[in-house]
Amino acid sequence: MPGPPKKRQKRDEKQDGDMPQKKYYRQRAHANPFSDHDLTYPESPDVMDWSQHYPAFVEQSGNTSIDKDRKSEDQNDASPPKMSKQIEIADIGCGFGGLLFALAPKLPDTLILGLEIRTSVTEFVQEKAKALRSQNAAAGLYNNISCIRANAMKFLPNFFHKAQLSKIFLCFPDPHFKARKHKQRIVSTSLNSEYAFVMKPGGKVYTITDVEDLHLWMVEHFEAHSSFERVNDDEVEGDVCVEVMKTETEEGKKVERNDGTKYVAVFRRLKDPPWP
Repeated sequence: MPGPPKKRQKRDEKQDGDMPQKKYYRQRAHANPFSDHDLTYPESPDVMDWSQHYPAFVEQSGNTSIDKDRKSEDQNDASPPKMSKQIEIADIGCGFGGLLFALAPKLPDTLILGLEIRTSVTEFVQEKAKALRSQNAAAGLYNNISCIRANAMKFLPNFFHKAQLSKIFLCFPDPHFKARKHKQRIVSTSLNSEYAFVMKPGGKVYTITDVEDLHLWMVEHFEAHSSFERVNDDEVEGDVCVEVMKTETEEGKKVERNDGTKYVAVFRRLKDPPWP
């Protein structure tokens, strides 16, 4: 007697507009960021084609016939379609996209991108975004979110220009408890410099975890970096993004169910001092 259908088969049976079922996209919770994951990434942000991710924000030239002719002439030499907006918010290690889907209707004119290293999880977020766009077409919601499979520890500057982002979220990252694994943590002296590079002055990095040791590690490394300062508690409590981060992520809900503690810290990107 044949066994149950494979996960891939169940995914393929889904009709356009149907909401994906998370159980068919489950994958290992953690991935080694130093492994070769056979990733595709652009040589620079200028050659990244975002039109497939945010089709509603592609600039229209007004002459579609010329555009089609140009595309057919040489696909290899063609520049990516021009976008009316740039991505401003990045959720690094977005998981199943709870933060993305919660922020999308609150910030409908801001492009938000999730970066996830796991293949199946990335596919789930992409499919759910498409389904939500279809279901909310009349209201024009969820056109501003997408997800790509990427290793932010290696290729963040390949996707974003200098001073492009206004917010970066690091929600419940892998704690890597063993001391020899600390180099794999998503916060470090070198990685904080990359976050500083892609963030505009005044932008914020949002961190949350249920592991106190990791929280202290992130605070220590951001406070020690000359490009960041910690945001005071009053400002953190009044930030709607903090509340969404605490309540809408899959891990955040799990911690809530288990009566765990959520440790939150937010850091502001400082303006670079002038060259002497």
